[in-house]
Amino acid sequence: MLKGRTAVITGGSRGIGAAIAEKLASLGADVAILYAGNTEAAENVCRKCTEQYGVKALAYQCNVADFNAAKETVAKIKGDFGTAHILINNAGITRDGLLAMMREEDFDSVIDTNLKGAFNMIRHCTGLFLRQKAGVIINISSVAGIMGNAGQANYSASKAGLIGLTKSTARELAPKGIRCNAVAPGFIATDMTEDQADSPLLASVPLGRMGTPEEVADGVAYLVCAEYITGEVLRIDGGIAI
Repeated sequence: MLKGRTAVITGGSRGIGAAIAEKLASLGADVAILYAGNTEAAENVCRKCTEQYGVKALAYQCNVADFNAAKETVAKIKGDFGTAHILINNAGITRDGLLAMMREEDFDSVIDTNLKGAFNMIRHCTGLFLRQKAGVIINISSVAGIMGNAGQANYSASKAGLIGLTKSTARELAPKGIRCNAVAPGFIATDMTEDQADSPLLASVPLGRMGTPEEVADGVAYLVCAEYITGEVLRIDGGIAI
């Protein structure tokens, strides 16, 4: 289904990003995985994609919050793969804390990685997409960006910003054959949420459980292939944001 296409996945070494990489590889896409620090984990994902699905998979260490680093990494991907067709902005961090006591650097670092990092990657991949008059961008937002969440003013702001970025990008690039959508996961069982397994908010999930990274990856794969959908936000949240 995606044979001959290259997907760029930021934050692709673990959790949701790794599940997305493996899902798109299973559909035939070559994958370029960007990661912040865990080289071994990133290479393991690449190895799995190559061995199980026979696709080309390479890992690139990159701080997506750095405009020039993102530019250089996209140039490397172009050199290695020829171009890119799909961009998944999944890289994200948390620095939780009550608003009244949140440090400025904790607010800035979350915005820089989660929101500006997505802008940086879109900015540098758009040139590739424009040249081929086609491309797919999917931003991984969160229900926290729709509902808000106490103790996560920085994270919620970054994820709400991704929704605005998604809609503006979709409007701007649709005439060029480029689609942009967002996915908003809820409680997903990953390393990032392991300390929330006993959260009282989990009781408010209508389906009564946490989701899996693979379920998010299924939603991403759907949007990658859904050629008449752009500017949409797909909640994968067990109904918590109904």
